[in-house]
Amino acid sequence: MDIWDKLYGRAKEVQNGRIISPFIEAGGVAAAILTDSGNIYVGVCIDTCSSLGMCAERNAIANMLTHGESKIRKMVAVMPDGKAGPPCGACREFMMQLDRESRDIEILLDIRTKQTITLGELYPNFWGAERFETEQN
Repeated sequence: MDIWDKLYGRAKEVQNGRIISPFIEAGGVAAAILTDSGNIYVGVCIDTCSSLGMCAERNAIANMLTHGESKIRKMVAVMPDGKAGPPCGACREFMMQLDRESRDIEILLDIRTKQTITLGELYPNFWGAERFETEQN
């Protein structure tokens, strides 16, 4: 099994679209990320009628950050129809801000063909890139 199949499978394991309350639905979209150290973190979307929810990708990133990591290598988002898809604009922005090398994050676009794209290709003109250039280490 290749890494894309493994990531896709881990996301599918937690995908479980359901109504939580009259205000919240969760699990329609699921995501899995592979970190620089080889760990996999997953998350599901949480959709609320008051727009206080969270995308699956950001939920997976929050899980990663909770466990002390911050560098993503690969990301898969599984849509309600079972297809892989790219992250939304807010998730692209959030991922780009994580690390100076975030533009190299590989994103699965099609599980069948294993077509991928980098975050930098999806989001070529990141507004805050210069902050990484002036970052003090």
